[in-house]
Amino acid sequence: MAWLELNQIKHSVRDRTLFEIEHLTIEPGDRIGLVGTNGSGKTTLLNIIKGTIQPDTGTVIRQKSVSLLPQLRAAIGIKSGGEVTANTIISVLNEKAGILLADEPTTHLDVEHVEWLEKEISQYQGAYIIVSHDRDFLDKTCQQIWELDQEEIKVYSGNYSAFEEEKKRARKQQQISYEAYKKKERQLLQAAESKKSKADSITAESSHFYFRKKAQKLYKSAKSMESRMEQLEKVEKPSEPETIKMTLTNSGEFINKYIIRATDFSVQFPKKVLWKPSSFFIKGGEKVAIVGPNGSGKTTLLQHLINGSERIQKTPAVKIGYFAQDLSVLDQNKTILENVAEGSVQTETLIRIVLAQLLFKQADVHKSVRVLSGGERVKVALAKLILGDYNTLVLDEPTNFLDTQAIEALESLLSAYEGSVILVTHDRRIMNQFADKLLILENQQIETFAGTYAEYQLSGSNEEITTIEEELMRIENEIVAVLGKLSTAPSQDLEEQFEQLIAKKRVLNKKDQNK
Repeated sequence: MAWLELNQIKHSVRDRTLFEIEHLTIEPGDRIGLVGTNGSGKTTLLNIIKGTIQPDTGTVIRQKSVSLLPQLRAAIGIKSGGEVTANTIISVLNEKAGILLADEPTTHLDVEHVEWLEKEISQYQGAYIIVSHDRDFLDKTCQQIWELDQEEIKVYSGNYSAFEEEKKRARKQQQISYEAYKKKERQLLQAAESKKSKADSITAESSHFYFRKKAQKLYKSAKSMESRMEQLEKVEKPSEPETIKMTLTNSGEFINKYIIRATDFSVQFPKKVLWKPSSFFIKGGEKVAIVGPNGSGKTTLLQHLINGSERIQKTPAVKIGYFAQDLSVLDQNKTILENVAEGSVQTETLIRIVLAQLLFKQADVHKSVRVLSGGERVKVALAKLILGDYNTLVLDEPTNFLDTQAIEALESLLSAYEGSVILVTHDRRIMNQFADKLLILENQQIETFAGTYAEYQLSGSNEEITTIEEELMRIENEIVAVLGKLSTAPSQDLEEQFEQLIAKKRVLNKKDQNK
């Protein structure tokens, strides 16, 4: 017997229909991920299932108790948002309801706590529905996806990756059907034009009854083909993102050059050490993710990278654009297009292409920012940043409050961006898709890892192969090689590489002394 049934549910908000659901059930042990664009009604549906909102029409039959973990937006008192979220999650899990509803439970959680929550949710004894923009989280916790799209819910078996594959197959099939439709349309059009052309030629050459009758038959045949064209079942062309090529400020003085160098950089407070002296560098064009638990200093590090520090050097060629959670870059009295175009060095065509990828299409770009939802404003702020007169983007949790479709669009835009990106996020999928370097804040140190977050996790699961002594030997050999090159063909890049090797050797020597 189903634990919960939704029958003939219809619900609207301010004359806009959110969804119509003929029949849906939650069965014992169901693990469901609920996805859809911002504003599609996911949170409203959870509240209808819980009973805190009554639908316009229809019935909800509950055979088991229902608990709801609501969205948590802000910190309370002296506790961080992550602490509040974790404590609330524990409280709701302890209710041990038959059906658990969780609305964006990973918001404010660092990666470590997200992985903790995955285990807790996976071991839940009842059924659950999770709304989340964290695709890896949905992959690890869900066995069924409900997609809320165009006022209805479509059910897919499997986790989020299986859902993505099914959507890709559907798009591919639509493309095949579209191409077949266009081919048939072209054939009929060409045949009709050919017959009309022959009829016109016959009519021009002779007015004899026989030829006139022959021309009429050709005209009639052409008309018949035009009718067949009109009767063809139309197939819409599947949407594909257009290629993006942005103008990058100071690209010649920037790409593959050292743009930020930190040497023995540390931050300490009277009662807390965020990190001891650490050294690292960032090159123009690198995609860097900053990883660390809540409270390790990720946002503090971003502020030092932006504002500068005695131990942080930035090349004059670098132009930093910063994504602020308060969205202060937006003028609420201006339209989407006006906000994004202001200060941009890109063409209006490219601006419109980027906005379309973020689902602001055609007349939507003329909407005032004032009337947009919170998620939509985040997308406008990100578009303004990506299209601005910058070559380095610094993003602090940019995916908060974005739906999965918007996150995938952002992921694509950041991958196509030729400048540098420095990113703080708990979204492991976005780190794995585009980050080629990690700055890891751990044990009061800033360590560098060349690779994706998945590769970093894999490296941590094995025994350490390289000892400090072996690493020191490798560094010494690199120093000798660089010195040899400097003696024959000195360059700024080689000098900077030499300085970085010396800094790394210094750090390793300290580790060796503290063993």
